Amino acid sequence: MSETADSGIEEIGTAAGLVWEFLNENGPSSFNKVVKGLSMTRELVMQAIGWLAREDKLVFEPAARGRVLRLK
Repeated sequence: MSETADSGIEEIGTAAGLVWEFLNENGPSSFNKVVKGLSMTRELVMQAIGWLAREDKLVFEPAARGRVLRLK
């Protein structure tokens, strides 16, 4: 793996930690609330959510307008 790829994976891992902390502090939240609360790009938040979902740390719950993210 190249150094650039390693830094990309590290960035996503760091973002996943920040998303986890945000949800831990704020409770179930919409995707948009997470993006605004963390001031990260939508793309990076999506990658971080994918990371957490792959690690089985998130629940996606139906809401009036879409879904909310909740920690397991």
